[in-house]
Amino acid sequence: MSIRKEITKGIFKESPIFVQLLGMCPTLAVTTSVVNGLGMGLSATVVLVASNMAISLIRNFIPNKIRIASYIVVIAGFVSMIEMLLKAYLPAVSKSLGLFIPLIVVNCIILARAEAFASQNTVGKSAADGLGMGLGFTLALVIISTIREILGNGTFLGMPVFGSNFQPATMLILPPGAFMVLGLLIGLINLISSKKKGGNAE
Repeated sequence: MSIRKEITKGIFKESPIFVQLLGMCPTLAVTTSVVNGLGMGLSATVVLVASNMAISLIRNFIPNKIRIASYIVVIAGFVSMIEMLLKAYLPAVSKSLGLFIPLIVVNCIILARAEAFASQNTVGKSAADGLGMGLGFTLALVIISTIREILGNGTFLGMPVFGSNFQPATMLILPPGAFMVLGLLIGLINLISSKKKGGNAE
Protein backbone atom coordinates (compact mmCIF):
# COMPACT_ATOMS: atom_id res chain seq x y z
CA MET A 1 0.00 0.00 0.00
CA SER A 2 1.33 3.44 -0.94
CA ILE A 3 2.05 6.17 1.58
CA ARG A 4 -0.90 8.18 0.23
CA LYS A 5 -3.28 5.27 0.79
CA GLU A 6 -1.90 4.73 4.30
CA ILE A 7 -2.81 8.33 5.11
CA THR A 8 -6.23 8.46 3.43
CA LYS A 9 -7.47 5.16 4.90
CA GLY A 10 -7.49 6.67 8.40
CA ILE A 11 -9.42 9.71 7.24
CA PHE A 12 -12.16 7.88 5.35
CA LYS A 13 -12.27 4.09 5.01
CA GLU A 14 -10.94 3.27 8.50
CA SER A 15 -11.95 6.38 10.45
CA PRO A 16 -11.10 5.68 14.11
CA ILE A 17 -14.35 7.21 15.38
CA PHE A 18 -16.98 6.75 12.67
CA VAL A 19 -15.88 3.29 11.44
CA GLN A 20 -13.80 1.60 14.16
CA LEU A 21 -15.63 3.29 17.07
CA LEU A 22 -12.40 3.85 19.00
CA GLY A 23 -11.55 6.72 21.34
CA MET A 24 -15.14 7.25 22.43
CA CYS A 25 -14.25 8.77 25.82
CA PRO A 26 -12.49 11.93 24.52
CA THR A 27 -14.89 12.06 21.57
CA LEU A 28 -17.89 12.43 23.84
CA ALA A 29 -16.20 14.53 26.51
CA VAL A 30 -14.20 17.25 24.74
CA THR A 31 -16.34 18.04 21.70
CA THR A 32 -18.35 20.82 23.37
CA SER A 33 -16.33 23.34 21.33
CA VAL A 34 -14.32 23.34 18.11
CA VAL A 35 -11.22 24.63 19.91
CA ASN A 36 -11.33 21.64 22.26
CA GLY A 37 -11.87 19.23 19.37
CA LEU A 38 -8.94 20.66 17.44
CA GLY A 39 -6.70 20.70 20.49
CA MET A 40 -7.39 17.08 21.37
CA GLY A 41 -7.23 15.88 17.76
CA LEU A 42 -3.95 17.56 16.90
CA SER A 43 -2.37 16.49 20.22
CA ALA A 44 -3.35 12.88 19.55
CA THR A 45 -2.07 13.15 15.96
CA VAL A 46 1.39 14.28 17.08
CA VAL A 47 1.53 11.45 19.62
CA LEU A 48 0.33 8.93 17.02
CA VAL A 49 2.96 9.88 14.44
CA ALA A 50 5.83 10.13 16.94
CA SER A 51 5.00 6.94 18.85
CA ASN A 52 4.38 4.94 15.65
CA MET A 53 7.79 5.97 14.33
CA ALA A 54 9.56 5.24 17.61
CA ILE A 55 7.90 1.85 18.04
CA SER A 56 8.68 0.90 14.44
CA LEU A 57 12.34 1.77 15.05
CA ILE A 58 12.68 -0.33 18.20
CA ARG A 59 10.22 -3.13 17.40
CA ASN A 60 12.92 -5.73 16.79
CA PHE A 61 14.54 -5.04 20.15
CA ILE A 62 11.42 -5.33 22.34
CA PRO A 63 10.79 -8.77 23.91
CA ASN A 64 7.32 -10.03 23.05
CA LYS A 65 6.32 -10.46 26.70
CA ILE A 66 6.75 -6.77 27.51
CA ARG A 67 5.75 -5.20 24.23
CA ILE A 68 2.51 -3.57 25.49
CA ALA A 69 4.25 -2.13 28.54
CA SER A 70 7.04 -0.85 26.30
CA TYR A 71 4.54 0.80 23.95
CA ILE A 72 2.88 2.56 26.88
CA VAL A 73 6.23 3.90 28.09
CA VAL A 74 7.02 5.28 24.63
CA ILE A 75 3.56 6.81 24.25
CA ALA A 76 3.68 8.29 27.77
CA GLY A 77 6.93 10.06 26.94
CA PHE A 78 5.41 11.82 23.93
CA VAL A 79 2.20 12.63 25.80
CA SER A 80 4.23 14.24 28.59
CA MET A 81 5.98 16.41 26.00
CA ILE A 82 2.66 17.48 24.44
CA GLU A 83 1.19 18.23 27.86
CA MET A 84 4.14 20.46 28.81
CA LEU A 85 4.03 22.28 25.46
CA LEU A 86 0.31 22.95 25.80
CA LYS A 87 0.74 24.27 29.33
CA ALA A 88 3.57 26.52 28.19
CA TYR A 89 2.12 27.91 24.95
CA LEU A 90 -1.65 27.21 25.01
CA PRO A 91 -2.61 27.29 28.70
CA ALA A 92 -6.30 27.95 27.99
CA VAL A 93 -6.57 24.86 25.78
CA SER A 94 -4.57 22.82 28.30
CA LYS A 95 -6.92 23.86 31.11
CA SER A 96 -10.01 23.18 29.01
CA LEU A 97 -8.90 19.69 28.00
CA GLY A 98 -7.70 18.93 31.52
CA LEU A 99 -7.28 15.26 32.34
CA PHE A 100 -7.97 14.11 28.79
CA ILE A 101 -4.47 15.07 27.60
CA PRO A 102 -2.70 12.68 30.03
CA LEU A 103 -5.31 10.04 29.16
CA ILE A 104 -3.99 9.99 25.58
CA VAL A 105 -1.47 7.50 27.00
CA VAL A 106 -4.17 4.83 27.18
CA ASN A 107 -6.16 5.99 24.15
CA CYS A 108 -7.15 2.78 22.38
CA ILE A 109 -6.53 4.33 18.95
CA ILE A 110 -2.87 4.91 19.73
CA LEU A 111 -2.34 1.55 21.42
CA ALA A 112 -4.16 -0.23 18.58
CA ARG A 113 -1.97 1.36 15.90
CA ALA A 114 1.17 0.57 17.88
CA GLU A 115 0.20 -3.09 18.23
CA ALA A 116 -1.47 -3.70 14.87
CA PHE A 117 0.68 -1.57 12.57
CA ALA A 118 3.82 0.13 13.89
CA SER A 119 5.16 -3.07 15.44
CA GLN A 120 5.04 -4.78 12.03
CA ASN A 121 5.89 -2.09 9.48
CA THR A 122 8.63 0.32 8.43
CA VAL A 123 9.12 3.78 9.91
CA GLY A 124 7.77 5.54 6.81
CA LYS A 125 4.60 3.48 6.64
CA SER A 126 4.11 3.75 10.40
CA ALA A 127 4.42 7.54 10.25
CA ALA A 128 1.88 7.68 7.40
CA ASP A 129 -0.49 5.39 9.29
CA GLY A 130 -0.22 7.55 12.41
CA LEU A 131 -0.79 10.72 10.41
CA GLY A 132 -3.84 9.28 8.63
CA MET A 133 -5.42 7.95 11.81
CA GLY A 134 -4.66 11.19 13.63
CA LEU A 135 -6.18 13.33 10.89
CA GLY A 136 -9.23 11.05 10.77
CA PHE A 137 -9.60 11.40 14.53
CA THR A 138 -9.20 15.19 14.33
CA LEU A 139 -11.66 15.53 11.45
CA ALA A 140 -14.29 13.53 13.32
CA LEU A 141 -13.82 15.58 16.49
CA VAL A 142 -14.11 18.84 14.53
CA ILE A 143 -17.30 17.70 12.77
CA ILE A 144 -18.93 16.64 16.04
CA SER A 145 -17.79 19.70 17.97
CA THR A 146 -18.90 22.06 15.17
CA ILE A 147 -22.44 20.69 15.28
CA ARG A 148 -22.55 20.74 19.07
CA GLU A 149 -21.08 24.23 19.44
CA ILE A 150 -23.18 25.89 16.74
CA LEU A 151 -26.52 24.33 17.66
CA GLY A 152 -25.89 23.94 21.38
CA ASN A 153 -24.22 27.25 22.11
CA GLY A 154 -24.88 29.42 19.05
CA THR A 155 -21.18 30.04 18.46
CA PHE A 156 -18.33 28.85 16.24
CA LEU A 157 -14.80 29.12 17.63
CA GLY A 158 -16.34 31.16 20.42
CA MET A 159 -17.89 33.75 18.07
CA PRO A 160 -21.69 34.20 17.80
CA VAL A 161 -23.16 32.96 14.51
CA PHE A 162 -26.84 33.72 15.05
CA GLY A 163 -28.86 36.74 16.07
CA SER A 164 -29.89 37.60 19.60
CA ASN A 165 -33.22 35.78 19.15
CA PHE A 166 -31.55 32.39 18.63
CA GLN A 167 -32.42 29.84 21.30
CA PRO A 168 -29.60 27.26 21.50
CA ALA A 169 -30.39 23.60 22.01
CA THR A 170 -28.36 23.43 25.20
CA MET A 171 -28.85 19.67 25.47
CA LEU A 172 -26.37 19.27 22.60
CA ILE A 173 -23.49 20.51 24.73
CA LEU A 174 -24.46 18.12 27.53
CA PRO A 175 -23.42 14.41 27.59
CA PRO A 176 -26.71 13.14 26.06
CA GLY A 177 -26.20 15.56 23.17
CA ALA A 178 -22.79 14.04 22.43
CA PHE A 179 -24.34 10.58 22.11
CA MET A 180 -27.11 11.90 19.87
CA VAL A 181 -24.77 13.73 17.47
CA LEU A 182 -22.33 10.82 17.31
CA GLY A 183 -25.10 8.29 16.72
CA LEU A 184 -26.72 10.35 13.96
CA LEU A 185 -23.40 10.88 12.19
CA ILE A 186 -22.51 7.17 12.34
CA GLY A 187 -25.97 6.30 11.04
CA LEU A 188 -25.61 8.79 8.17
CA ILE A 189 -22.17 7.45 7.23
CA ASN A 190 -23.43 3.86 7.30
CA LEU A 191 -26.40 4.85 5.11
CA ILE A 192 -24.12 6.51 2.55
CA SER A 193 -21.73 3.53 2.58
CA SER A 194 -24.55 1.02 2.07
CA LYS A 195 -25.93 3.02 -0.86
CA LYS A 196 -22.48 3.16 -2.45
CA LYS A 197 -22.05 -0.61 -2.04
CA GLY A 198 -25.53 -1.18 -3.49
CA GLY A 199 -24.71 1.03 -6.47
CA ASN A 200 -21.42 -0.77 -7.09
CA ALA A 201 -23.15 -4.16 -6.92
CA GLU A 202 -25.55 -3.10 -9.64
